[in-house]
Amino acid sequence: MKEPAVHVTTDMASADVGTVRQLREYLQTRVLGQPELVDRLLIALLADGHLLVEGAPGLAKTTAIKELAAGLEADFQRLQFTPDLLPGDLTGTEVYRPQSGEFHFQPGPLFHHLILADEINRAPAKVQSALLEAMAERQITVGSTTYPLGDPFLVMATQNPIEQEGTYPLPEAQLDRFLMYVRIGYPAADTERAILELARRSERQASVPAPVQVTRTQLFAARDEVRRLHMAPAVEEYLIQLVLATRTPGAYAAELERWVSFGASPRATIALDRCARAHAWLRGNDYVSPADVQAVAADVLRHRVLVSYEAEAEGVTADRIVATLLAQVPVA
Repeated sequence: MKEPAVHVTTDMASADVGTVRQLREYLQTRVLGQPELVDRLLIALLADGHLLVEGAPGLAKTTAIKELAAGLEADFQRLQFTPDLLPGDLTGTEVYRPQSGEFHFQPGPLFHHLILADEINRAPAKVQSALLEAMAERQITVGSTTYPLGDPFLVMATQNPIEQEGTYPLPEAQLDRFLMYVRIGYPAADTERAILELARRSERQASVPAPVQVTRTQLFAARDEVRRLHMAPAVEEYLIQLVLATRTPGAYAAELERWVSFGASPRATIALDRCARAHAWLRGNDYVSPADVQAVAADVLRHRVLVSYEAEAEGVTADRIVATLLAQVPVA
C-alpha cells in the first residue's frame, strides 16, 4: 500500500521544475514516432488525470508509460485485462491468516503510482467499474475499510481498435472519467528506421542514456506552476464557449444539430482548462493562449461528444464534429 499524498506548498517554487521538461526530451529519444503520446502522458501527469489511448498493437504504448515510470520517483504496474478478471484482482482482498486467526488486507496492483490497464475493453463491467472508481476517488474500499492511493496516481488505459470480438466497450458516462482520449497511428518511414536501430542497440545491450530522474517534490512543484499559469479572461471565455458549443451545436452549423446527441459535461470544461495549462507550461510559456486550448481540444472532447445514429450512418466522427466547432467558434 502506498503512502498518502504529499502536500507541496508554493514555497517550493524554487524546486527544479525544469527537470520535468527535460524528462519530456528524454522520453522522445526512447519513444520514437509518438510525440503526441509522450506529450499527452506528461499533460495527464501534470494535470493529475488519466489517459485512454487507442492504437494498433506495437505502437510503443507500453514502452511510453514504462519509460515515464523509470524517470519518476514512482513505481509501475501493468495489468492485462481479460474476460475472467475479477474486481479483487485489481483492488486486493482480505486474506485469512490461520496463524493469527485474523483477516489481513492484501493490496492489489492498483496500489502503484503508474498503472497500464492494457486492453481495458476486454474486462467485464464490474472490473472496469472497480478501476474507474479508484481513478475518480483515489481510494479503494474493501469491506468497511477505505485505503487511500498514492500520489501521483495515473492510469493509462489502452484499447485495441482492430479486434472487437469478446470486448466490453466502456459506457459513455465512464469514458467521461478519462481526462483525455488519445488516438495514435503508425510512424513514418524514417522513424521506422530509427525504431529498428534503437531495437538493435537494445538487443546488443549497447549503452543508452540514463533516464532523467524527477522527484515527487519536483513533480508537485511543476503541478503548482501549471495551476498558477496565467489565463486571460478572454481565453477562459473562449474555452467555456467551446464546451458550450457542443451542447448547442446547431447555432454554429446546421448539420451539427443532426450529428450531436449530447454535448460535453462540465467535467470537459475542467479537463480542457487543466490540459491547456499543462500544454502551455510544457512549451515554456508563462500564459495560456487560444492555441493551447485548440491543441488539446480534440483529445479532451472526442469521448465526451456523443455522435447521433444519423451521423454514424453518414460516417461522421466525433473528431469531425470537434474540428467543425473549432473552425466555427470565434476566438476571443
